[in-house]
Amino acid sequence: MSEYNHNSFEPKWQKYWQDNNIYKVDIDKSKPKYYTLDMFPYPSGAGLHVGHPMGYIASDIVSRYKRLKGFNVLHPMGFDSFGLPAEQYAIETGQHPAITTEQNISTFKSQMNKIGFSFDWSREVQTSSPEYYRWTQWIFEQLFNVYYDKDANKAKDIAELVKHFEANGSEGINAECDDDATVFTAEDWKGYSDSEKATILLQYRLTFLSEAMVNWCPALGTVLANDEVKDGVSERGGHPVERKKMKQWMMRITAYADRLLGNLDRLDWSDALKEMQRNWIGKSIGCELDFKVADSDITLTAFTTRVDTVYGVTYVVLAPEHELIPTLTTDAQKEAVETYVEEAKNRSERDRQSDVKTVSGVFTGSYVINPLTGEKVQLWIADYVLSGYGTGVVMAVPSSDDRDFRFANHFDLPIIRVIEGTEDMEDPTQVKKGKMINSGFLNGLDSDEAIKIAIDKLVASGQGKAKVNFRIRDAVFSRQRYWGEPVPVYFDENDSPLLVPNEQLPLNLPEVENYLPTPEGDPPLGNAKDWKFDDKFGYELTTMPGWAGSSWYFLRYMDPQNKEAFVSKEAVEYWNQVDLYVGGTEHATGHLLYSRFWNMFLFDMGFIGHEEPFQRIVNQGMIQGRSNFVYRVKGTNQFVSYGLRKDYDVQPLYVDVNIVNNDELDTEKFKEWRKDYADAEFILEDGKYMCGHVVEKMSKSKYNVVNPDVVIEKYGADTLRLYEMFLGPIEQSKPWSMQGIDGVWKFLRKMWRLFYNDQGQLVVTDGKATPEELKILHKTIKKAGEDMESLSLNTTVPAFMVCVNELAAAKCHKKEVLEQLLVILSPFAPHIAEELWHEALGHEDSVILASFPEFDASLLVEASHTYPVSINGKMRVKIDLPMDISQEEAKEAVFANEVVKKWVEDKPIKKFIFVPKRIVNVVV
Repeated sequence: MSEYNHNSFEPKWQKYWQDNNIYKVDIDKSKPKYYTLDMFPYPSGAGLHVGHPMGYIASDIVSRYKRLKGFNVLHPMGFDSFGLPAEQYAIETGQHPAITTEQNISTFKSQMNKIGFSFDWSREVQTSSPEYYRWTQWIFEQLFNVYYDKDANKAKDIAELVKHFEANGSEGINAECDDDATVFTAEDWKGYSDSEKATILLQYRLTFLSEAMVNWCPALGTVLANDEVKDGVSERGGHPVERKKMKQWMMRITAYADRLLGNLDRLDWSDALKEMQRNWIGKSIGCELDFKVADSDITLTAFTTRVDTVYGVTYVVLAPEHELIPTLTTDAQKEAVETYVEEAKNRSERDRQSDVKTVSGVFTGSYVINPLTGEKVQLWIADYVLSGYGTGVVMAVPSSDDRDFRFANHFDLPIIRVIEGTEDMEDPTQVKKGKMINSGFLNGLDSDEAIKIAIDKLVASGQGKAKVNFRIRDAVFSRQRYWGEPVPVYFDENDSPLLVPNEQLPLNLPEVENYLPTPEGDPPLGNAKDWKFDDKFGYELTTMPGWAGSSWYFLRYMDPQNKEAFVSKEAVEYWNQVDLYVGGTEHATGHLLYSRFWNMFLFDMGFIGHEEPFQRIVNQGMIQGRSNFVYRVKGTNQFVSYGLRKDYDVQPLYVDVNIVNNDELDTEKFKEWRKDYADAEFILEDGKYMCGHVVEKMSKSKYNVVNPDVVIEKYGADTLRLYEMFLGPIEQSKPWSMQGIDGVWKFLRKMWRLFYNDQGQLVVTDGKATPEELKILHKTIKKAGEDMESLSLNTTVPAFMVCVNELAAAKCHKKEVLEQLLVILSPFAPHIAEELWHEALGHEDSVILASFPEFDASLLVEASHTYPVSINGKMRVKIDLPMDISQEEAKEAVFANEVVKKWVEDKPIKKFIFVPKRIVNVVV
């Protein structure tokens, strides 16, 4: 074969790998295991663009490398196939979401296979498959049947809690439960009806029904999680979101907050990712203290971590959702309060936490009493206070807190300095701790000491207590939509929730004619006809959230065909934790927390033997799009080239980047692109139409999406794989550009020439490699191995290029060298490696089954050094001398050289200077 032609062999080897189950893996206890995982995709209708495969390519390289190193590698792929887009499409067209999803998955798999990923497709999971969500429902039922024992610091069977209630009532229980959990005696419990007992148990279960403030999106007809809302609108579709109370299924993730936080230190994650989780969990150690409302029997409880600053409280703030606001608002303030509350409560908690610049609030007209000073301060409402964190009441200390300080300045409220050294500071919040001033009995104490004494004082007076708080909230588990896992619950005649028996799982998603909510306002499942448990009791009509199926899929990959358990003991003991997980940081506070929570729960119950699911996580950056612009003269169909645009009144318009090459527009394809451009005229510069450009997120609306199929057709999958790694470090975002891809393609052509000459003749020889050739090879073996271990994959590609250039310069065509080169290259470029391995080197087995070459450090040790020899200050000759040569031996070798003899002749030697591994100087 004379030319490198990827189209002639890449599809052939993809079929070979598939037909021969090359990537299929089973438990093999004779080998060490390695589990590589990608955050599995939602199969959108748009398919993959060139930004999506970057993380997959990186994990594929590591997977292939680990196989070559003798590991038994689990590298699966599947699809997070429940989701809103398919449901929205069903609403618009009437087509069942399952059909849309199946079509989209087929597109994704086709694209992935073209890139040459080493996935074991026999382990594929789809969250929307009943065979899969049968076990998601089963896990839900396990969560329903447990409570969290704080003393044991683990989940326990709810039957143990019932036994305690029967013997002792609620006394002596140290468990995670609702704040307003019922207090009762053993006699009370025995007298309760089954319905009353069920209600009390819901106050303790890890999954439970509750009235909760949620993010309701009317346009999507569903509740959204906090991480699905941005700037008051849904992240998907940009629809308005409002906060409202609804009865929801919840998950008590707060029970695991301390463990989720504490375990981070032992995980191989980036500091940035750990910090995101720490901030989201938000552990605070402080105290609750009571502020009595003036002229009222009402007492408000605030949580603070800085009770030492209580003398600096100049106002108290309520969250907009606080239930006592109507009671605490005076008539004079009623209209202003109602207007503000309506606007503020519809902002998501994420927006309210992140927006530190906007200052807004309203005075209730009421006052509260500072428990330590006895002074009255104003009671305000502000959206920077969250109802879910602490008590929804904040004691404001403007001299010590940034937001309080901005709020007090904005509304001209008093500011009392309570830390020494802040008396004359314009912004006293810059000093967070120090000696207390203006603080009564706390004066002169250091901040930390003052905290302890203030808590003791409040506890002794019955006005406060020590308290640990977490920012993380219990997770809303209900979605008012169709395309999701049915919750395996029905309701009896008392409206108590009961579990669908295990033998009746899966509870399949019923057929409906309408994917919208019912006329009565019930979720879409309310449209199902005759859908009842035992033809009698109504099922739960909400479905599970998207994160349900993705919270345990990594376990199912270990044992995907098991019909008796979600995973066998043998499989989970062998595969254990995920060794390398690659995905985006956008899942840091959603998916990763939920997955860790479910994994910890399953560990507590003895179903699996590891507490944490992911030992190492690498967050890949984003490949951004390079958008192009054309410039239309306003009111015409004339388009001005980029360099001439300032001479005209133009309107910049996005243009399809696929008809632009190095910013030069193909004007004929442009006229074919859209009908309204068919008669376009062009004002060129130097005979070309040049486009403007900007780097931004890839999006169909910006016409900057590059389909990997197009790149593969022109350059090949190996070129795409190498180029995406060559663009930069895996963790960094970088712009996509076709300008450098040609160099990677030429590298593969040059490597091809090590095996075939220009006439297509095989030039591989069986000769013994020289030390210099082995040095070139082993330098690359060392670099490639180290890079693949550390995921520094962008630096490996240039190392391959240098290696091929040096071997070409050395005219090395020896099988001994080229065979090992193909093995180390194969994780990056498996197709060309497989083709040359078989056709040029004559192997029958796949290169994937080879072993990674052992690096020989001795081959990189220099045997000699080239010394410049100067005679009377002028360099006359270079001589190669052994590295360990002595001065006397060097002198003898230098004067034996013919060039040196010529310049020295019979002149007396005044000096001979020998500097090992540097120079030789001769003075005559």
